[in-house]
Amino acid sequence: MAVECAVTGDESGLVATLTGRLALADAAQVRVWLFKCLAEQPDALFVDVAGLTVEEPLALAVFSAVNRQAARWPGIPVLYCGPAQPVRDMLARGAYRRLPVADTVAQARGRAGVDGLTVPSLIDDLLPLPGAPRQARDVATEACLRWDLPDLVGAATVIASELVTNVVDHAGTMATMRISLRPRFVTIGVRDGSTVEPRRGTPGPYGGRGLLLVEAMAHSWGWLPVDGGKVVWASLSR
Repeated sequence: MAVECAVTGDESGLVATLTGRLALADAAQVRVWLFKCLAEQPDALFVDVAGLTVEEPLALAVFSAVNRQAARWPGIPVLYCGPAQPVRDMLARGAYRRLPVADTVAQARGRAGVDGLTVPSLIDDLLPLPGAPRQARDVATEACLRWDLPDLVGAATVIASELVTNVVDHAGTMATMRISLRPRFVTIGVRDGSTVEPRRGTPGPYGGRGLLLVEAMAHSWGWLPVDGGKVVWASLSR
């Protein structure tokens, strides 16, 4: 790989530091790295590109893809920090000019408005047992009522239950569910220890409707890889 990525974090978010020469051949791996950062659901993601040079400008499209995903889920700001002048000039052209750019990570933190800010969240670890979906529904109900969003209880409990049921039935691993309150959405993410891509089933007498229900009730849904597994996520409009 011509590009390397180092990730650090604190209470204000994650910093992904990219160094090296970015070419089209590197874009897929950079996308995976940054999607894994999003899957951790930080308050913000700061991409430090001070040590990055760009061999092929089209490779910058990877950053547009990351920001589109971040807007859908987990609903966090992604800012690009410290680009050298040639890279800054490229980011100022065409579709890339919509990407938020800051001179430094510190400046980006101020622009993101996350200094000292924490996102309201409920997190629960679930064993792969038959009672896990009921526990997930209870947590989803508590979250919606705590945030004074009673109209979302029905959809949130169904989505949480179905995502956790998929873990119990197919992944068979521990699951971590996180429900977060974002400015526009309530987001539900379930992390498990399987790298197998979730797929819509064929409805039948014994199930197969889980992800179809999620798709019907959520504003959007999808999945992202993480180290040793994946996060399946869904968002509900507030």
